[in-house]
Formats: sequence, C-alpha cells, structure tokens
Amino acid sequence: MKIKGFLLGLFLSSSSSITTSVSGKSLFMSNRNSREKMKLGLGNIRNLDDAFCLYDSMSRTRPLPSIIQFNQLLSRVVNIKEYSAAMYLFKDISCNLGISVNEYTMTIAINSYCLSNRADFGFSILGWFFKRGCVPNVFTFTTLLKGLFKENKINEAQELFRKMVKEELCELSVVTYGTVIDGLCKSGNVAMGIELLGVMEKGRRICKPNTHIYNMVINGLCKDRMIDSAMKLFDEMSEKCIPPNVVTFNALICGLCNLSRWSEAKMLMEKMIGCKIYPNVITFSSLVDALCKEGLVDEAEDVIDIMKQQNVNPNNITYNSLMDGYCLQGRIDEARNVFDSMSNKNIAPNVHSYSILMNGYCKKKKIDDAMHLFRDMPRKGVEPNAATYNTVLQGLFRCGRDSCALKLFDELQAIGLKPDFYTFCNVLDGLCRNSQVERALLLLDALERKGGGDSHHHISYYSIVMDGLCKAKKLDAARAIFNGLASKGLQPNVVTYNILIKGCCQNGLLEEANDILLKMEEASVLPDETTYNTIVKGNLKGGKYEEAAKLFEKMDAKGFSLDSFTFELLLGLLWTTEHNPTVFKMIQKLAPNTVKQKL
Repeated sequence: MKIKGFLLGLFLSSSSSITTSVSGKSLFMSNRNSREKMKLGLGNIRNLDDAFCLYDSMSRTRPLPSIIQFNQLLSRVVNIKEYSAAMYLFKDISCNLGISVNEYTMTIAINSYCLSNRADFGFSILGWFFKRGCVPNVFTFTTLLKGLFKENKINEAQELFRKMVKEELCELSVVTYGTVIDGLCKSGNVAMGIELLGVMEKGRRICKPNTHIYNMVINGLCKDRMIDSAMKLFDEMSEKCIPPNVVTFNALICGLCNLSRWSEAKMLMEKMIGCKIYPNVITFSSLVDALCKEGLVDEAEDVIDIMKQQNVNPNNITYNSLMDGYCLQGRIDEARNVFDSMSNKNIAPNVHSYSILMNGYCKKKKIDDAMHLFRDMPRKGVEPNAATYNTVLQGLFRCGRDSCALKLFDELQAIGLKPDFYTFCNVLDGLCRNSQVERALLLLDALERKGGGDSHHHISYYSIVMDGLCKAKKLDAARAIFNGLASKGLQPNVVTYNILIKGCCQNGLLEEANDILLKMEEASVLPDETTYNTIVKGNLKGGKYEEAAKLFEKMDAKGFSLDSFTFELLLGLLWTTEHNPTVFKMIQKLAPNTVKQKL
C-alpha cells in the first residue's frame, strides 16, 4: 500500500511536471503572440476607436500585458492628440486593472494634462510618484515646464526651474534648458533667455548650448526687432564652432527683411548658400511676406518664380502673403486670381486664405463677394473660426447691413464658437456706426455683468461706446460712462481721454476739454499727437487762438506735429482772419513760404 501510494505520488508528480512544462511552453507562445498582436495593433491605431479596441483586447488578456505595453498605447493616444482619452485610460489602468504604473506612465499622464492646458492637474500626479516610491526625473519636470509655458504661466515656470536648480531635483538636460529658453523668448523675455544661454556656456559639457538653443534666442531677438544683437549672436556661433542651419538663416533673413535691410539680407543669403545650406520654402516665404508688406508685390511675384526654378514649391503661407500684399494695394482681382490658382496647384486654401480675401472684399465694400466666399467655406471643407466671423461682421456693419451682421453674431454663438475681444469690439463699433447706440449700451451692460477679459479689453469696450455717444451728440451719457470707470476698477487710457476731449470740442466746451487735458496729465496718462491735434483744432474752430497757440507750442516741444486736417484749418484761417497775429505766427513757424505769399 505504501509502495502503491509512493508510485501514485511519483506518477502524479511526474504528470504535474509534464503539465507545467507544456503549459509553460503554451504561456510563452501565448505571450509572444500577445506581443506580436500588440505591436501590430499599435501600428494600426489611426483614431480613438482603434485605441479603445486595442485597450479592450489588452485588458481582457490573461495574464495582463506588461506596463511597458500599456505605456506604448498611452503614448500613441497622446500622439493622435486624444488627451482626455489618455487621462481616462491612465486612471483605468492604475485604478481598475490594478497594474503597477511606473514613472514613465505618470509622465505620460502629466503630459496629457499639460497639453490640455491643465498643468495644475499635472502637478497633482506628482503625488502618485511619492506614493509609489518613484522619483520624478528630468523628463517629468521638463514636461511640467512646457505645460506652464504653454499656458503663459511664466512666473510659475521660472519658480519651478529655480527650485529644480536650487534643490537639485534632477539632472538638468539640454532639453530642459531649451524648454525654459524657448518659453522665455516666446513670452518676450529674451534678455532672460540670453542670460540662461550664458549659464549654459559656463556649465557642464553635456549641457552646452547647441544650434537649436541658439536658434531660439536668435529668433526671439529678430521678432523683437533686435536684429543687430541677433547678428552678434550669430557671429558667436561661428567663433564657438556651433554650425548654423537653415532655421538660423531663416530667422535672420526674415528679421533683416522686416526692417527693409535688403542688401544685408541678400548678403546673408549668399553666405547661406556658400555654407551649402540651401533656402527652403520658409526662407522664400519670409522674403515674399516682407516684400508684400513693403508694397513690393511685383517683386514678391519674382521671388515666387525663383522658388519654382529652384524646385522649392510655394505653400499656403507663401500664397497667403502674396494675396495679402495685393489686398493691401486694393488689387483685389489679382488677389482672387492667386486664391483660385492655389486649387489648380493642389494647394487647398486654408481658413487664413479665406479671411485675407474676404477682408480685401470688405475693404472694397464688395460685401456680397465676401459673403459668397464665406458661405462657400464649409462646402470646401474649411470651417470658419472666430477671426473669419470678425472679418465679415466688420464688413457688414461698415456697409450698413447691421441686421445681417447681428444675425451672423447670433450664428457664431449658436455653432459653439466663443466671441473674442475683437468680436465684441466689432459689434459695439458696428452698432454705434449704424445709429444703434442704445443697443450698444445694452451689450456693454451685458458684458459688464458677464465679466471676463482684462481691464485693457474692458476699457476698449467703454471707449467705443463713449465715441458712439459723442458722435450721437449724447455727451452727458459719454461723460457719465467716463466718470463711472473708476468704480468699475478701470483706468481710462489715452484713447478714452481723446474721445472725451473730442466730444467736448465738438460741443464747444473748450474749457472742459482743456481741464480734461490737465487731469489726463495728473493721472500720468501721457497725451499723444492725436490729443494735441484734437484740442488745438477745437480751440482754433472756437476762435481761441491764444490757447491754441500755447497748446501748439507745448506739442511742438514734445516733438508732435499738426496733422493735415489741423494744418488745413490753420491755413484757411490765415486767409479769413484779418491778419490775426497769433495765427500768423503759427503759420510762420510751420510754413514761412506761405506767409511770404500772403504778404
């Protein structure tokens, strides 16, 4: 019996061993097949449905795939820009599937939040690191820095970076420095970007600045029109054996062109070719854009011909710049020809292309053509944005079609687009232009109750309505709005003061206009050329020549000049007044030859 039990146990043991061996082989084959399917599945993800199908398949697989495979899926979901879905999957993986996530998983989750403009939620994931005994690495912190800069939270980003350095939270990399420098330069803090570039130069060898880092600073300087500083930094690159690339040259050429320094731009392009770095579509498009802004549209056409000869195909940006150039010159038919030719070249006009052409039509008061183009956009698969609506709204109001404009304003909101600052400015201005000031006041009141926007935006709304009230000869209402600004936490700017001064002058209230000028200076709001021209013209029209002369002397001392309207008024007074000595002296100072002719 003992022997029988022994033999039975031996048999069972052997049987178990054989079974384990077979099942182990099956498990190995199963896992290998799972990995192959996973690899194939990741490559086939084109949209969110594909991603969820693969995730469903993975979550049903037993044993569950490794966290590495789930990380790959999450990364793919982020790559197709489905950030909300990535966050949902992250929570499901960590909470429901019970898989132990790692620092890479959590960094993907942080990146999803940052790309969704929720860096604050990204910081909350840091708590997960410590709970799981993980240490955030340089990739994690760099991701958070990118998120803060993306949301324009410059101070928070700088504070995080300082903390990273001071507390040695991680080993800083070139990418980390690049993220901070790029964020600073794009936010207008180029000087701080240059300072950080100097820190990199003095730091560890593995963190020395490369071409990409220099490009960030050079591009920032060029956009701030500090082209000489950019050129100096470009020369430093050569001294430090850091090779420039096409991006470096593009930024500098664009900067020189925007300042009309054409000969230097030409020399730099020759140097670029000498370095065997050939102009690309961005280089040529920068030239086209700069020439068009200078009014040299025909020369821009020549550049496009050269592009084609060099086998560089113009793109949307190139043709949009050319269209804009034609529109600025009022050559709307030629702009339309460019627009139509884009389709023939298999370049689909984008929303900006439509907006440029519609704006050109609106300026020529061809509002029906603009509306036809606007209604044609959805049929061509191009969705209008808020800027497109703003262009058409302004055109409709300026052509006196305010009822159509208001319907379009309602349509904009009905389709889910959010009116922006320019939308409200266009509507307020349009209502005032079309003698609907009362309706503009109602909209202003609604905006005030709603809140939102910064004080600069708000003061612009009030200025527009004040101007409308003044033109409608409702100075008391305009004055009441002006006097109530302080209670709303708003400070009048130079435009607001100019509007009220003009309103007073038009109503013959010259003393009040002069008092407002004094109050303006007391409030540390500096009068500009418009301020002085308005009040000088008002005093001249009111026969207050002595006061006009004093103000003229004051504006002349500040380096301001009379505009054409004020000068013509003054000139007319020279012939109509009986040799008024004050008028005579003002003209004598401005145009002595005119006085000689009079004599």
